[in-house]
Order: sequence, then structure tokens, then C-alpha cells
Amino acid sequence: MAFLAPDAGLDVVTGVGAQTHIRRRPCPDALLTCNGAEHPLLRRLYAARAVQTPEELALGLDRLLPATLLLGMDRAVAILSEAVVEGRRLLVVGDFDADGATSCAVAVRALRALGAVHVDYLVPNRFEYGYGLTPEIVEVAAERRPDVLITVDNGISSLAGVRAAQALGIRVVVTDHHLAGAQLPGADAIVNPNQPGDGFPSKCLAGVGVIFYVVLALRAHLRTAGWFERTGRPEPNLARFLDLVALGTVADVVPLDANNRVLVDQGIRRIRARACCPGILALLEAARRQPERLTASDLGFAIGPRLNAAGRLEDMSLGIECLLSDDPAAARSMAARLDELNRERRQIEQTMRLQAEQAVAALALPEQGEALPAALCLYDPGWHQGVIGILASRIKEQWHRPVIAFAPAGGGELKGSARSIPGLHIRDALDAVAARHPALLSRFGGHAMAAGLSLAEADLPAFRAALAEHVQAQLTPEDLTGVVWSDGALDECHLDLHTAELLREAGPWGQGFPEPVFDGVFEVVSSRVVGERHRKLQVRPRGGSCCLEAIAFNTVDPDHPSEVAGAVRLAYRLDVNEYRGLCRAQLVVEHLEPVAD
Repeated sequence: MAFLAPDAGLDVVTGVGAQTHIRRRPCPDALLTCNGAEHPLLRRLYAARAVQTPEELALGLDRLLPATLLLGMDRAVAILSEAVVEGRRLLVVGDFDADGATSCAVAVRALRALGAVHVDYLVPNRFEYGYGLTPEIVEVAAERRPDVLITVDNGISSLAGVRAAQALGIRVVVTDHHLAGAQLPGADAIVNPNQPGDGFPSKCLAGVGVIFYVVLALRAHLRTAGWFERTGRPEPNLARFLDLVALGTVADVVPLDANNRVLVDQGIRRIRARACCPGILALLEAARRQPERLTASDLGFAIGPRLNAAGRLEDMSLGIECLLSDDPAAARSMAARLDELNRERRQIEQTMRLQAEQAVAALALPEQGEALPAALCLYDPGWHQGVIGILASRIKEQWHRPVIAFAPAGGGELKGSARSIPGLHIRDALDAVAARHPALLSRFGGHAMAAGLSLAEADLPAFRAALAEHVQAQLTPEDLTGVVWSDGALDECHLDLHTAELLREAGPWGQGFPEPVFDGVFEVVSSRVVGERHRKLQVRPRGGSCCLEAIAFNTVDPDHPSEVAGAVRLAYRLDVNEYRGLCRAQLVVEHLEPVAD
């Protein structure tokens, strides 16, 4: 988001990093009449998102892709079915983010519902064991004497960990969605839509989506084998876990393709009906959100951060226990602690962000005669390892270039968290650097837009130079320019509560199926600072008569509050502001720039 004076350049105080432009999404005329939407505004929005047929807007469970299309599913189901029937010990090994926590909760809840007698979970503490199924975490797991380890949201890069488990006689089923490296682990079964040779049409499943598909296939196998009939156990309705699937999918910011939109929409419907786990209701209460009016953005910006706070600052076991609890009072107590951790995380992040902004500004001082590097590698010995991912994301948004934030991990090693921009596949970039400089990275992995890595502190300068060289060759100056994509202008007659409600219900919106953003010129009637860092505006469309509220979040430096007046061009989302039971239309500002009179 940018507040630019006419002659403004690089300005840390106002949060302006890179130049940002508003561009309008193309809207193919051929799709305007065939996507099935009745309202002309929705036809326009869906056409801009390449929706071609009414079937693409159908979000019933019958639209889900079949689990049988996933490579390795038959082998995984055979192992898990045998374990359930024979009463073997199952241990789920999770990850310390929201996707990992929801994946773990789905696995434990579903396996128990399917009849597994001995199901437990283990999630590595990021500060002691790091990410994934490492040999060290296998040693901890072995103390529980599992017969089968099931990884969720991790494992595709755990070559040594899988070997260590199998050497102890433990079978390993890997369920993951991260990109595979040059070599796959020798697990007893691997289910991952992104492994080589997998023909599953949706490559965008989150980790929680993968394990959900596994338990769907397991239920079908047990049904065919007569397990439920033979034992007198009722066949569980696994749709009751879609609240967790929706939460993990949105929180992991995976693209909402048609398949994921079904999963998310169905989960949101269950939460709105309060047919969800007590932990999600407790987290919504802590975030002061009403379940009945839940949207996908609430999952990503209200529940997800509170759940993630446990893994960032303490131990994700707290978050998983909150999602596993069937006791509303206990869930409420854990959600309150997660809310406290999230407030603590915000304070830490604010300090780190100020330090990072100052460091980036120093790199681009005019007297140095150098442009800002195409990729930023930032490090401070006082930074918190659990918060560097958020920091990298914030700086990436501000300066619009790939960012890796590092924190000390002990023993002379640094842990890094990377966030990228469109045009650069960050995991492939790390792979390219590792190929040219084999000694630099001790480990890395991730996605196109996010990745994690480890290296020696002494190697940071060499890595910084190698990454900048690679990125510079991959990106153009246009790639490093911020773009706010707009769906065009909204007529004044649509700047109302009815349209805002229509847009809320037309989702779910999210990564890959973006929430509508509009643009237009407005006159600022009034402007004031609220909550220290947010700007509240009263605006009127130029030449119009209606007056609307607008809010621009996190755009004010308390020490240097800038004034906003006159005519401005806004890129905004039309949303519903609920306050004391009253609902009004409100513009949520994504970008603001002055307009010459």
C-alpha cells in the first residue's frame, strides 16, 4: 500500500518501497456470457478469473477430484488399512505452521473415527529440531514405539529421516505437497500431487488437503473390506473435518483452484453453521469474529495467525491440542493463550520490521550510487527465528522483490525464510544457487512463492551475492514494480451494502482466485488516524453525491503521520463493516495516490 506525495521517492516512514501502479485485469468478452453468473458484476469478475462454464462455479462435494488419481494412494491405503484393522500404533509427524497443525488434527481425528485404536502425534519444535522428519525427531518418535509414521505437510525431502525410521523397523507413509527434490525418500508410500509422475490434476492441494484425500480413500477401502459392518462401527462422515481443511488451505496461501474452492467453501459452510470443532469456534471468539459471517479472509487473517503464533514463539502442540479438543471450555482457554502469543508476535514483528526497513533504506541511499538489489537478504543477530517468515513477507510486499530474512539458529548456522514475487520461483532459485555453489546451503525446500533454508553465518555474504546475481538475470525492471490489479471501476450505484454482501457471498476468494479490487477517483472529505497505524477516511466519488467510509490499514507511522487530502485515486475492496450490530459498506484501501486537480 502506498501513500505518495507527488515528488515522493523512497520513503520508509510512509511504508513506500517500490513504485506501485494500478493495472486493470483483462476481461475476455467471450467469457462474459458463458460463466453462468446472473449478476452482471459477477459475470465480469468471473470472466476476469477465466471462469468459462457454470460448472466451474458449482462447489458441491460431488465436484471434488477422485482420490484414486493420486499416485501412491493404493500403497498408502494398504499400509494404513492393515494398521487400523490389526490395531497397530500410528504416529502422525506434523509441521509447526497452520497447515501442519490442521493436517495433524485431520489425521488424528479421522484415523480415530475410522477405528484406529492407537493414534498419537508429534510435532517438531522448530527451535530444537527444525523442519520435517529429521533423524533427530525419529529418535524422539521411536520412544513411543510406533509401527507406522505418517508425515503430514512434510517428508518429501526427509531422505535421512525416512532411512532412520526404517532402520528401526518403522514403516513410513509420507503425505506432503511441497516440491520434490532430485531424489525421493525411500518411504513405504508417498502421496504428494507434486511428486514426479503424479497425474492428479490439482497441484495446489495444501498439506491438509492431501491427508484429507488419504483418509477419504482409506474409508472407501475399509468400507469395501467390510470393516464397518464387521465391527459394528458407524461409518464416519469425513466431511465434518472440512472446517480444518478449509482453515489449513487458506492459511497456507495455496492457489484456490476449482478443487480447493470446493474444499474451502464446504468448510466455511460448516463453520457458519457452527458444525465445526470447538477450537475453531474458540479462535473465532478470540479474534472477535462471528462464525455466521465467516469468509475465507477471516481464516487467513484472523484464525491462521493465532494458530501460527504457537509454532512461531513456543510449540505448535498448543495449537494442535486446541483443534483436537472436544471440550469448549478447554478450547477457549487454549485459544486465549494463542491470542496472547499472537499479540506478543506482533510486538516482536514490529521491532524487527523497523530494523529491516532501516537496513533496506540504507542499501538504496542516493549517495551510494547503487540501486536496490533485485533480491534482499536481511539478517540481524537479534531477530526471532519464528517471525522471520512474516518479516520476509512484509518487506517483500513493501519493496516488491524477493526477500530472505535470516535469524541465528545456533552453532554458527542461520535459518532463512524466503518470500518471492510473481516471475521468480524461489525454490528453483535456491536450487540453481545450490547447483552453482554446492557448499553454500546445508538444506532448503519449499514452493514457488515461499521457501526455507539453512546456511553457515560465514557464508551469508557469498550467498547474498550469488542469489542477487541469479535473480538479476531472471527478473526485469517491470517485475520489480509493484502492481495492484483492479477489476475496474464500480458505478456509484454499486457502492452500497447490497453489492458488498453480494461480493462476500460470491467467493471463496483467495490466492489464485483473488478477491475483487476496484479503482476510482475520490474526494477526501475527512481523514484521521485510528489505532495508531491505520487511517480512517470519509470519501466521495468524484462528481458523485454519496459519502463512504474507507480504511487504510498499517499505513501511518505514529511519529510521522502524513495528511491525506484533496483528490485521490484509490484501489479498494468493497467490504462490510460491522459495528455494534450495524452493517455498512466500507472501502478497504489497497493503494492510494494523489490526483492532480
